[in-house]
Amino acid sequence: MRIDVLTLFPEMFAGVFGSSILGKAHDKGIVSLNTLNFRDFANNKHNTVDDMPYGGGGGMVLKAEPIFGAVEHVLERQRRAEDGEEARKPRVILMCPQGRPFTQEIARELSEESHLIFICGHYEGYDERIREHLVTDELSVGDYVLTGGELPAMVVTDAVVRLLPGVLGNEQSAVTDSFSDGLLEYPHYTRPAEFRGWKVPDALLSGHHAEIEKWRRRQSLERTLARRPELLDRAELTKEERIWLDSLHAQRENSAEN
Repeated sequence: MRIDVLTLFPEMFAGVFGSSILGKAHDKGIVSLNTLNFRDFANNKHNTVDDMPYGGGGGMVLKAEPIFGAVEHVLERQRRAEDGEEARKPRVILMCPQGRPFTQEIARELSEESHLIFICGHYEGYDERIREHLVTDELSVGDYVLTGGELPAMVVTDAVVRLLPGVLGNEQSAVTDSFSDGLLEYPHYTRPAEFRGWKVPDALLSGHHAEIEKWRRRQSLERTLARRPELLDRAELTKEERIWLDSLHAQRENSAEN
């Protein structure tokens, strides 16, 4: 996979892209992580990339010209590298509070792509022609506003890259993560078996794989019910699991009333 990030602050990505899982994935050649300062594509002598909004209002708006120029530069460079071979068009992703809420499902979807381009804005907003004629996706990492799109782009990149084959030391890690099956992940324990009087659950020490899986599934369901019950509406559950959850929910409501 190739990932290009268009940003006014490429230095922000040096530590993130060069460290931990992302750095190792880059070193292994599994992913190519690149940044590009779109100020270099401004078409004026002062290299300005923003201007006042038509119609008035507070803040400045990111101009269309430098963004289009930077994306087209990346595409041309990629075309030359592939020596004219037919390639899938990249996903051009605008990090924006108005975008689709980013989820594990979207991360998995993007991990199937060969090329992603992220656009990180600053200022009040984007010229709407960027959205209408250049961008393929708009993503948000939450219902809040940040100074720019750099941190969200880092979050999405990390979530996507860790799903690529060969990135994680244990491929099962990504399979059992929270949200991978629509539920929150079960609790984890490690040595010692007892710490300050707190013991590891007997099921995990039993060595009985079927019992361990049953315990983990129940814990995942119970934790999801307690913390993110809305996820259960979309989860794939058996009839027995639905009945057990209804019973557990009823017990909790009775306890709360008493």
